[in-house]
Amino acid sequence: MAGKDELRESFLQKKSDSEIIKNEESLCRRVWEESKKIWIIAGPAIFTRFSSFGITVVTQAFVGHIGSTELAGYALVMTVLNRFATGILIGMASALETLCGQAYGAKQYHMLGVYLQRSWIVLFLTLILLLPLFIFTTPILEALGQEKSIAEMAGKISLWSIGSGFAMIVSFSCQTFLQAQSKNVIIAYLAAFSMAVHLLLSWLLTIKLELGLTGAMLSLLLALWLPNVGQLIFIMTKCPDTWKGFSFLAFKDLWPCIKLSVSAGVMMCLETWYTTILILLTGNMKDAKVVISALSICLNINGWEMMIALGFFAAAGVRVANEFGRGSSRDAKFSIVMTVLTSFVIGFIFFLIFLFLKEKIAYVFTPDPDVVNAVGDLSFLLALSILLNSIQPVLSGVSVGAGWQSIVAYVNIGCYYIIGIPVGVVIGIVFNYKIKGIWIGMLFGTFVQTIVLIIITCKTDWKKQVEIAQKNIIKWATNKAQESNESGTRLLANEE
Repeated sequence: MAGKDELRESFLQKKSDSEIIKNEESLCRRVWEESKKIWIIAGPAIFTRFSSFGITVVTQAFVGHIGSTELAGYALVMTVLNRFATGILIGMASALETLCGQAYGAKQYHMLGVYLQRSWIVLFLTLILLLPLFIFTTPILEALGQEKSIAEMAGKISLWSIGSGFAMIVSFSCQTFLQAQSKNVIIAYLAAFSMAVHLLLSWLLTIKLELGLTGAMLSLLLALWLPNVGQLIFIMTKCPDTWKGFSFLAFKDLWPCIKLSVSAGVMMCLETWYTTILILLTGNMKDAKVVISALSICLNINGWEMMIALGFFAAAGVRVANEFGRGSSRDAKFSIVMTVLTSFVIGFIFFLIFLFLKEKIAYVFTPDPDVVNAVGDLSFLLALSILLNSIQPVLSGVSVGAGWQSIVAYVNIGCYYIIGIPVGVVIGIVFNYKIKGIWIGMLFGTFVQTIVLIIITCKTDWKKQVEIAQKNIIKWATNKAQESNESGTRLLANEE
């Protein structure tokens, strides 16, 4: 009997070991398969965002060598005005990510083209409402306490930015449309081409032909519009299942699209305005030109690295939306974990790099020793920002994929504007730590927001969220089918 018991225990142990190995292999396979799906979206998205953001940074580098007033004016427009406007537009365009991602996951391919056109309508109308900000930039900045020379230079640059605003509408919406279908490799190719053209034109117009600010801004506009033409051609010729041509259906049922776009816009713009307020608060400090220039360099470096996190933001949004459309809460949760961990590891590596680079990176943007020293003084806060930004945008991407934009908007209000900014004002102005204190307070707000988003993500009933998404998809698809049937009936009646 003892021999039989030992044999049974040995058999059970082997079976248990076999199950463990099988589970480990299954987990490794899932990690590998999910990583491939994430990088198919995130890889081109990172490269595209990196290149697109790099276009504005390259322009800043050329403008910085024209003069300090031009650099400060450009910094104000890009970090205040453009950040304000594009925060709204990017946020509203992210509603398209929810709609297209879920529709594609549910194989309702015909709806993607309609959603794209509805997004164009909403975004173009929104930008038209924002035009006064671009036209009256100088008096607005002077009223906010900026130096007259800087405000006047910013006013000239802002007029050029109107064209870039319309370019961004087409870019954001087309990229979202293609990302939902994992067809975003073409976007990366177009971005690389645009970046190469921009470098050549910036050198030719600004340095060789000595056109100064006009040459730099003209090159920027051309670089932003070139990839849009390519994206539109690709969509209309290579996406037969999802692009059925222009349709009057785009003008129907606009209200649900507007509501989701507004909540998404509020969510995103509250985040982008957060750093805008940081710039505005520095405008009233002593040596405003040095402070604004140094801070804009830090924020541009931070923003450039953040393009990696925003690539994972796109991946998280698309993967969660696709799994919601497919009806799989289990795969949606696994995708979230994988995306957050991947982004955090990359963010930690860059945290270490910029922690040791300190002021050396500033020489790329300016030869001014005062600005370079100011950048070195802010280097630790820059590195810390990079680390936090490797997690927070990805969690925001999860909310976009799930359609929770309105919830995150409330979280942003509380963490940024009730906690972050007041703490920053107290440390920076009351305790006289100046720009460092303001930035510390705002980092604290970002940290609190990240913790809250982690808690919300962990506590969410994902099965219930999938059920809600499935009901919405069925409702939208049913409305579309009814509209098509009614159109066919009217056509037959006319023929009779």
